[in-house]
Amino acid sequence: MGIRVIKTAVAGLAAIYTATYLGLEPALSAGLLAILGVEVTRMKGIKGAFARFMASVLGLFFASMIFTLLGFEIWALSIFILIAFPILARMQLQGGIVTSSVIVFHVFQSKEVTTALIGNEIMLLVTGLGWATIINMLYMPKEEKNLAELRRDTEQKFSAIFAHMSSTLRDPAHLWHGEELLQVYDTIELGLKRSEVYEENRMWRYETYWRIYFEMRSEQLESIQQMLVHLALAYEKVPQGELLSEVLTHLSEEVKSDVYEGKVERELEDLEERFRAMPLPATRDEFEVRAALLQLSRELERYLSIAKRWKKRKKAQD
Repeated sequence: MGIRVIKTAVAGLAAIYTATYLGLEPALSAGLLAILGVEVTRMKGIKGAFARFMASVLGLFFASMIFTLLGFEIWALSIFILIAFPILARMQLQGGIVTSSVIVFHVFQSKEVTTALIGNEIMLLVTGLGWATIINMLYMPKEEKNLAELRRDTEQKFSAIFAHMSSTLRDPAHLWHGEELLQVYDTIELGLKRSEVYEENRMWRYETYWRIYFEMRSEQLESIQQMLVHLALAYEKVPQGELLSEVLTHLSEEVKSDVYEGKVERELEDLEERFRAMPLPATRDEFEVRAALLQLSRELERYLSIAKRWKKRKKAQD
């Protein structure tokens, strides 16, 4: 049973008991309002409670005017919907339309608009949404463990991709189905979603570490995809490819370190100097392969520059 179900049950029960103690009618409506107010993050809970409360208050205002002028007729409810719903949507309060409807239907069922009735409905709102907000603020599932696991999975997949690229440069006949590429895309997307939840739950200790991390990996994944395009053109084994293969092998290990160390970048700079000192291509095929390897090394530089920017942003946050 999910934690949100437990929170919803607790909030609903507390709201009903509180409404009963305060003598609010119907007390079960406070439980319904609490159920509607439970959210997946603290920030969404606060924003949702505000939107529902304001929408309900405005709904009460419009409904009171309509029912007073037109009477408590079924078609008057349609007039209320036609007038109130577009206004609430225009005011960015569409999240409170259902809550507002619950309150307005209570008024309609009572067949009267009195100060006591309005006060009762307002207190139902405060009780139901209040308990939902309290439960939202008291406990939210911790995401750090899940995010750390997603990070390890991402780095392992990146490491496997670079290892396969290294093997391909050593042996162009090396077969790789590319399943890690598809898997790591899903992992990064999930990491971005969970990092958003993580941030919204840490209202008073705002952190962007995880969001920045997975944004960095997403950008690096695009760079890797470009590398694979250039790698596909390296269809023959050449000395330059074997040298670049060693760099990729080292990168497959460095990618699993906590911070960017710069070792591979230095190796890549040295490698390019060695490339310049080598004889020019003797055949067209060798020229095409070496050109592809040059583009691959340039894209690898871009990949590393993304890690450098990440390191600077991490230091700034610390």
